[in-house]
Amino acid sequence: MNAPVPSARPYRFSMRQFLAIARPYWVSEDWRMGWLLLSSVLAMNLALIWINVKLNFWNRDFFNALQAHAYPQFKHLLLVFTGLAFIYIVLAVYSQYLQQMLQIRWRRWVTEVFLRDWLQGGTHYRMALRRGQEDNPDQRISDDINNFVSSTLGLFFGVISSVVTLFSFLFVLWQLSGAFTLWGVHIPGYMVWAALVYSGVGSWLAHVVGKPLIRLNFDQQRYEADFRFGLARTREHNEGIALYRGEPRELEGHRARFSHIWDNWWGIMKRQKLFTWYTSFYGQLAIIFPILVAAPRYFAGQIHLGGLTQTTNAFGQVQGALSWFISSYGSIVSWLATLQRLATFVESVEQVRGQAVAQRADAAAAPEPRPPGAAPARLGVALGDLRIDTPDGRALLQAAGEGIEPGQHTLIVGPSGLGKSTLMRWLAGIWPYAQGRGQHLPGGRTLFLPQKPYLPMGTLREVLTYPMPSEAFDDARLRAVLDSARLPHLMPLLDIDDGWMQRLSPGEQQRLAIARALLAAPDWLFLDEATSALDASLEAAMYKLLRRELPHATLVSVAHRAGVVAFHDQVFELQPGADGEPARMVVRRPAQLREPAVDASGQTVD
Repeated sequence: MNAPVPSARPYRFSMRQFLAIARPYWVSEDWRMGWLLLSSVLAMNLALIWINVKLNFWNRDFFNALQAHAYPQFKHLLLVFTGLAFIYIVLAVYSQYLQQMLQIRWRRWVTEVFLRDWLQGGTHYRMALRRGQEDNPDQRISDDINNFVSSTLGLFFGVISSVVTLFSFLFVLWQLSGAFTLWGVHIPGYMVWAALVYSGVGSWLAHVVGKPLIRLNFDQQRYEADFRFGLARTREHNEGIALYRGEPRELEGHRARFSHIWDNWWGIMKRQKLFTWYTSFYGQLAIIFPILVAAPRYFAGQIHLGGLTQTTNAFGQVQGALSWFISSYGSIVSWLATLQRLATFVESVEQVRGQAVAQRADAAAAPEPRPPGAAPARLGVALGDLRIDTPDGRALLQAAGEGIEPGQHTLIVGPSGLGKSTLMRWLAGIWPYAQGRGQHLPGGRTLFLPQKPYLPMGTLREVLTYPMPSEAFDDARLRAVLDSARLPHLMPLLDIDDGWMQRLSPGEQQRLAIARALLAAPDWLFLDEATSALDASLEAAMYKLLRRELPHATLVSVAHRAGVVAFHDQVFELQPGADGEPARMVVRRPAQLREPAVDASGQTVD
């Protein structure tokens, strides 16, 4: 899957986007614990800075004691250092521990929100129809949220520590600097000005050199996600690949996707090499630069060795705080790319919701188990003047007032490509490309059985009862529906966790879906070629089973075999439109439907 390069420019920081993702957690139900952890880590970081200030003065006294050969003061200062070091270690350990605790709580909350928004009301499906507008939502939810939370906390505490360190040592450095005369100009606190100029110029150059890394990192995340998605697809469809002997094509596809990673990584390497040249030179010069600047006062006898080391240490702290942008540039680059990916995901979710077709809330709800015999809701389907379009805007199917009353079993037939399955998706409330008036979806509980059933990860018991809770049914009920669906051999396997999409044959999977329908007992049951993998006699047996065991359910089917017609009360025959017009629908009684031509396997010949 090679998604197109997004049009958004990932290097532009948007406060609106940042607040839309970051702010909700801090006003959520977990806000007390979040703010408590944030305040605790912040207080510990400030305490660490205080210890650094104390060590700066300790450094002066220690080297002055060495210069004066003052052994008693030397021993006392070692004890002071031991105490400060112990406190520093404790604060550093618990600062990291509490920051990680805050990180996982924040990540858990944001992940829950993203998962709910992505899965709610078929949003994930509508987003997939947008053709690459938001690539790899799994990577955004799993990796990008984690990176965003950890990077945001790291950058936040980093910039706070840098600001506090700057002002803590700025006064110290000003006092230690004294004055310097350059070309007849008297400059007080000249070491402070030197640090400002050195760091300011260095930060500007770092941005000039490192700016291309933002786009390169943005693309690298996307290419890595595409490659991982392709591998997951191969694993998911390994049987079909093996049957087609499609391994060479799969290998070719994986190589092509990895080539994007390869090419982009070389771009990162080249730019990172240039950036490392610059930062290494900048960092090495920063070691000797304060000594060179302070050396004239030392050799003039204005300060002792301890004063020189204290001055260079304070200069290093100020210069390091001012150079936070340079030292954190790589993290900022990655953070900006992650923020952009999450922001486009959030915007896409909002756009999809705004474009979604109107539907009843109960039409999207998962069916709940109901004993056979309970009275169903009695609200039918009205298509009105519904027009269904393709995602690119082409008119696909035009209705003309057709409808389905409760209990009026309906079959949808017609040549391939006219919109039978798309109509079923609209009935499911998940197809957004439709317009018209006088429509309403089926009332009551609905269940849709696609041609390829979805079998989630888990035990066979969980697969069978999906999407309902497995605890809602006892073994006797599960045994009964498996027997009815002619799957008694699966009963001993109920509590086995396996890859059931690979282990079960297509026919077994479709019969398992029929067993699900018996458990759900919906008011409306939609079958989109849900029995295509069964032979004609077994297909007829499954339809008889559904009619017998679900007397209150209305069946709406898409099928190709002529034998299915007998189990329906009306037929929607889709016919091609003339001269590029959308397909139209003709309502027939089953007896009026022409006998379709079938091949030796019982399939309709379109």
